[in-house]
Amino acid sequence: MLKKIILLLTLCFLLILYLPQLIKPSPALTTAFRLTENPTVIVRGSQGSALTINISFGEQEVKDLLEQLTQPYPLLFVDVEWASRFPNLVEEMKKRSLPVALLGQEGNRYEVDRELFEQQLDQFETFFETRPLWFRTVDEQFPQPLLHKLNEAEINALGSTVHWKEGALPKAAAGDIISIPHHLDERAQVEDIERLMASRPFQSVEDLLFQPKIKTKKIPK
Repeated sequence: MLKKIILLLTLCFLLILYLPQLIKPSPALTTAFRLTENPTVIVRGSQGSALTINISFGEQEVKDLLEQLTQPYPLLFVDVEWASRFPNLVEEMKKRSLPVALLGQEGNRYEVDRELFEQQLDQFETFFETRPLWFRTVDEQFPQPLLHKLNEAEINALGSTVHWKEGALPKAAAGDIISIPHHLDERAQVEDIERLMASRPFQSVEDLLFQPKIKTKKIPK
């Protein structure tokens, strides 16, 4: 009887010890933190289209926009100063698990203030309780010192292929990354964003770049 109890306890111990390894996702399916070995800016994928929205202004308009979003969600680049003014909208983004990224200021600001990026990153992590996978300056200019900091922080610099806010819809091109502004002096109307989202199928930035495929082995008949 004692031997059975000891054997049972041993098996339970081994199960607890190795269970996390057994259920851990395959490395091929885990999220990558850094897509490039050297500091560079990603502006295009291989196929499909991805939609990104830069947010630094507005409350009701952004609230209306969030209510209209459906999966696959666009990637929302969020300015931390805006986030500090509207914590209710930050909570809404977190509650719905919307994909968010860090929107910076103009690229030349990071050459003048070498601590700016770290400050914004700390604020973002405080607001969203996570580290961003993506970073974009508001003018999509990335000076080399900033790129090196992003590389060290394992955060990807993401530009865009197309900048659009109104008028004729952009023609679809393989791997395009579309950015939409929502700032004080330049912003797309919610109706125009809805029109663009309805014009073609969009996918996440990760799918646009990775195009993940799971290979399965067929059982011979």
